[in-house]
Amino acid sequence: MSTLGSSRRIRCGLMLGGLANFLALYYVQPLLPAIAERFDVSASQSTAALSVATITLAIALLFVGPISDAVGRVMIMRVSLTASALLGIAAAFAPTWHSLLVIRGLQGMALAGLPAVALAYVREEAPPDAHLRANATYITGTALGGAAGRLLPGPFQALWGWPGANAAVGGLALACAVGLWILLPPSRRFEPASPRPRDLLRNTGLTLRDPAIMALCLVGAATMGAFVGLCNALTFRLEAAPYLLGGAGALVFLAYPVGIPAPHAAGRLAMRRGRGRAALLGVVVLLAGTLLTASPRLPVIVTGLGVLTFAFLGTHSLVSGWVSDRAQRVGVGVGQAAGLYLLAYYAGSSAFGAFAAHQWQVEGWSGVIAVSAALALAAGLLVILARRLDVARNA
Repeated sequence: MSTLGSSRRIRCGLMLGGLANFLALYYVQPLLPAIAERFDVSASQSTAALSVATITLAIALLFVGPISDAVGRVMIMRVSLTASALLGIAAAFAPTWHSLLVIRGLQGMALAGLPAVALAYVREEAPPDAHLRANATYITGTALGGAAGRLLPGPFQALWGWPGANAAVGGLALACAVGLWILLPPSRRFEPASPRPRDLLRNTGLTLRDPAIMALCLVGAATMGAFVGLCNALTFRLEAAPYLLGGAGALVFLAYPVGIPAPHAAGRLAMRRGRGRAALLGVVVLLAGTLLTASPRLPVIVTGLGVLTFAFLGTHSLVSGWVSDRAQRVGVGVGQAAGLYLLAYYAGSSAFGAFAAHQWQVEGWSGVIAVSAALALAAGLLVILARRLDVARNA
């Protein structure tokens, strides 16, 4: 197989993988009001259907990367997507609230396989000049998955109810998993190694002692928390007066696809202006999008959500690549650095996603805006700090 053909298959396979991964993770977000009603739980409690999956995913990330060093990257990704899709279908038949949480927790663990090893696979198998493009394509796939996960479940639920929505989403994720099985080339440059706990702890310790990497991990936590928290609460806002949109409120996520080109746009800006400046601009735009949603007018809210999504996905693409690049340059484990970034990223989603829903119940939309705006400001300060700590020319 030619290098060009292999690179294209890698990009297409990872795009399908990213789509399935985020589809399976986030499809419950537009269904939170329906979950609250079906299982008789409060708005803030219903967010556990999302946060429990992100928590178990974050924890599993710490272990899946080292396991892939021994058993290989491709099999981990294949099994991850297949298992998570099947668990999504199983969620359709959860009889109780707690059984749903157990299934979602298991699904989060299964979902860890793709993000834990995807970038390592790219670095091993794709030509060096294709790394940036492959990374952006993978993030674009996650953006497509996020869009599908927020747009499709609402209509599915309206047509077929809760079981039908879960089964349909699980079926789509399973189809993407089959595509990844077919498209993703087997590893050619992978060299198996038996990870020793001592080496793992040592590399993790070195990563934790790098202040630039830690600052970037916190950027991931803050931006993800700002984005997911606002989206969680928005589903409840649109069901309440004066909008009273019911299940149609999920249509506001039609603004989400605006963010799909963001990773490539952010990458081009970073090549011209530097990664640090591009990431800082992304955080500023994220704050602007957050503030736009303060308007009571629905078109302005949708515009703000589109701006927020574009800024978040572009910033995430830049910062995740920055973490791996920094780790490689300073000689710490790239896998450990990427894993810690994703751990912070999903921890921010879990913690601040639930907190924003609580603020909606207590303070209304102004409380949600306060949470997301504060996180955006914190992210901006952390990007400035990371730029000063990282002496690389392109940072």
